[in-house]
Amino acid sequence: MSEILYIQTEKNVEVQSPEIYLQDVAKLTCKDSKVLNRNKVRKVFSIPNGEPGRYVVSAVDLVHAIAKEEPNVDITHIGEANLVVTYEKAKHQQKWYSWLKTLLVCVLTFFGGAFSIMTFNTDVDTANLFSKIYTQFTGEIATGPTILEFTYSVGIGIGVVFFFNHFGKGKLTQDPTPVEVQMRLYEDDVNKTLIADKNRSKKTQKGENA
Repeated sequence: MSEILYIQTEKNVEVQSPEIYLQDVAKLTCKDSKVLNRNKVRKVFSIPNGEPGRYVVSAVDLVHAIAKEEPNVDITHIGEANLVVTYEKAKHQQKWYSWLKTLLVCVLTFFGGAFSIMTFNTDVDTANLFSKIYTQFTGEIATGPTILEFTYSVGIGIGVVFFFNHFGKGKLTQDPTPVEVQMRLYEDDVNKTLIADKNRSKKTQKGENA
């Protein structure tokens, strides 16, 4: 009775070596440890010219690479039919450089958000609105900032924390944050586009060869 080798592929994997082995792009399991170990280190793909980028690999190619060397092993594939391999060279950045980039992003985000809020408030004339509300409820004319401006400012901060479900390293709930959701949707769109372009180029090559 032949052994069964299960391989599971995800939609996107990241590698830092131009020589890609099966364990780098798939999860494997098999009752026979010898079959499992030798297939984990089976070379299945090489990055063309070692250039960093995204490359589409078909699960059929992975199965074919195994079947060619393992005629007595039944291969069962689980997961994505095509996967995107993202190759990036290992980066050795100094810690101060990482902190500098983080600080730059925080500064840009802070002042960008502040500018957006101020332009919105100016556009709808929030200051005049608060002044009228204060006069209506107290009967006095506001001569400076009031409790309304204070609570409004605090409310915006609290609202942002609750909306993004994230503050520092902590999360208010276990649900993914809106930023994480949007990043996942963006990654899915990029992967689908790369796979579609790869399939389209294959069809074009077949048409030219015919």
